[in-house]
Amino acid sequence: MVATIINGNEVAKSIRVEIKAEVAKMKSKGIEPGLVVIIVGEDPASQVYVRKKGEACNELGICSETNRLPASTTEEDLLKLIDKYNKDPKFDGILVQLPLPKHISEEKVLLRIDPSKDVDGFHPINVGKMVVGSECYLPCTPHGVQELLVRSGNDPKGKHVVVLGRSNIVGKPVACILIQKAPGADATVTICHSRTTNLPAITRQADILIAAIGQPNFVKADMVKDGVVVIDVGVNRIDDPTSKSGTRLIGDVDFEAVKMKAKAITPVPGGVGPMTITMLMQNTVHAAKVHHRWKD
Repeated sequence: MVATIINGNEVAKSIRVEIKAEVAKMKSKGIEPGLVVIIVGEDPASQVYVRKKGEACNELGICSETNRLPASTTEEDLLKLIDKYNKDPKFDGILVQLPLPKHISEEKVLLRIDPSKDVDGFHPINVGKMVVGSECYLPCTPHGVQELLVRSGNDPKGKHVVVLGRSNIVGKPVACILIQKAPGADATVTICHSRTTNLPAITRQADILIAAIGQPNFVKADMVKDGVVVIDVGVNRIDDPTSKSGTRLIGDVDFEAVKMKAKAITPVPGGVGPMTITMLMQNTVHAAKVHHRWKD
């Protein structure tokens, strides 16, 4: 058995076609969804993400603004800027790019964003709604994982999903999403982490394994059963003298070995990554619908 590759680029592309059509319909009625991204400092990875978010907005017809602030920006000034965008009806979504410089509290910043504009899905109000299964903005990467599963024909309903990792960004929210009594969910979910004893015995029970543990090639072939579906959320940069940059990206899964046992698997890059920004665009359009009381 060699796994089917779940192509995140293709799935993201098909969702973007849907979003673009939705935006065009809204614009024909005088409504333009808007997203503002605030970045503090010069973190290289953050700069790349922010640029890609701007490009996605342009591609889909979403109004976008990027506010680049120096690393020396005070917490008070950042909070004032968020207050300004909270009141600005031009923008339906506000995203503050993480990580922030150490002198700024991420918790205070996330709390300051109006929950109705929290298109990243990180405000405690939206997190609480996600846990109880209420309508809310779902965090982009976990929601992207769910869409990849459903759209690749691997519906989690009734399946045993094992999540490797318990971060607030991926592990916990993806477990919350997939355990809901809802379409694209209804799974039995087990969360594993660095303190889990006899980890391989649990991962071998997975019908669907979601790896988000942040360790390159952590999941080996002997840790999965035949026919498993593997979603690799890991992004790890390792040295590679054969590549032009001297490095390359790999996931948390030993892809070459595990693909020989899996039914389906996501590659890194080109798996979960393209979904994250696409789901952010979807959340922004949804926010515009909420703010303008749009009826489909």
